[in-house]
Amino acid sequence: MARKINKVVLAYSGGLDTSVILKWLQETYGCEVVTFTADLGQGEELAPARKKAEMAGVKEIFIEDLREEFVRDYVFPMFRANALYEGVYLLGTSIARPLIAKRQIEIARATGADAVSHGATGKGNDQVRFELSYYALNPDIKVIAPWREWDLTSRAKLLDFAERHQIPIAKDKRGEAPFSIDANLLHTSSEGKVLEDPAQEAPAYVYSRTVSPEEAPDQPTIIEIAFKKGDAVSIDGVALSPAALLTKLNELGRVNGIGRIDLVENRFVGMKSRGIYETPGGTILMAAHRGIESLTLDRGAGHLKDELMPRYAEFIYNGFWFSPERQMLQALIDKSQEDVEGTVRLKLYKGGVYVIGRTSPKSLYSMQHVTFEEDAGAYDQRDAAGFIKLNALRLRLLGQRGRLK
Repeated sequence: MARKINKVVLAYSGGLDTSVILKWLQETYGCEVVTFTADLGQGEELAPARKKAEMAGVKEIFIEDLREEFVRDYVFPMFRANALYEGVYLLGTSIARPLIAKRQIEIARATGADAVSHGATGKGNDQVRFELSYYALNPDIKVIAPWREWDLTSRAKLLDFAERHQIPIAKDKRGEAPFSIDANLLHTSSEGKVLEDPAQEAPAYVYSRTVSPEEAPDQPTIIEIAFKKGDAVSIDGVALSPAALLTKLNELGRVNGIGRIDLVENRFVGMKSRGIYETPGGTILMAAHRGIESLTLDRGAGHLKDELMPRYAEFIYNGFWFSPERQMLQALIDKSQEDVEGTVRLKLYKGGVYVIGRTSPKSLYSMQHVTFEEDAGAYDQRDAAGFIKLNALRLRLLGQRGRLK
């Protein structure tokens, strides 16, 4: 017996899966469905989603361009932390889910809906990310996760359901898709099917956002990125909005073959998963941000950030964006960025990003102190003797004890 649902807000792409979900919700729960389609820079035409929703009898259709909010309020705060999951993953899928979930809850509140729904499967991380965000923002919301409820357990059953209910199916959807894709302005991820064997190299056709490093130009591209309070604000002296800046970096990364990783990661739900990720602009941004931090962050602050980063990245990966622990760490991270300001010069070449120069009006780098030449008394080298002896004291005591054994 289905729960009593009056109205549900569905995260809707207009693709096969969510089109089937839309009809299934109407049929199973007998409820009104509100569709929400977010433009996060996935590069797809969104008008067909509206048309399909209208054909399905949906009266309230929300299609929103969230690219600026996505980069400004989610991607940039994450990059202030230099967040990497398991050392390499730039969290492109993970960081998009809380924004989609937030807008679903806001739309549910505005339209009087008592439930929300998503198209994530019961095997992946996204179901956790969506639902933790839903409950954090509205503890009383009802959540419908069709993949955990229905019996449409194969692609053949999905196609059969679509045909029986006259749901339009693109010709390229009738065959077996070679892999699954998720995309937004920060990255593209590809998983499953042809990519499931981690021993096999990914086919060249999997990559859609970058040329191969071998095919990238033989001449390097030199760029300058300026930062203020830890966020990138311009490229080569041209001020850009957050989304426009990331879009420009994506293009620079694409032509230079930057941002590809082949990763076997540990999902929050317990299994290992192999994915191919392309994050061209984000890879450049990460290198540039660390470059400006090297000049402007105090050693203690920088090392503390590096110690906390894996925890912060794990919070995002596991879906705890709206948790108090992530927000506490964000406050610490943002405090560290107050003087992270200046310009970084980078060389982009055949898949690599190289910092080749950096300047800052807030620099802590003192040439007078580090020079091998005359330092005009800025540093008394004799001070090092006491420093070393004090740090060696415990080691000497341990050594003396060892000689007595």
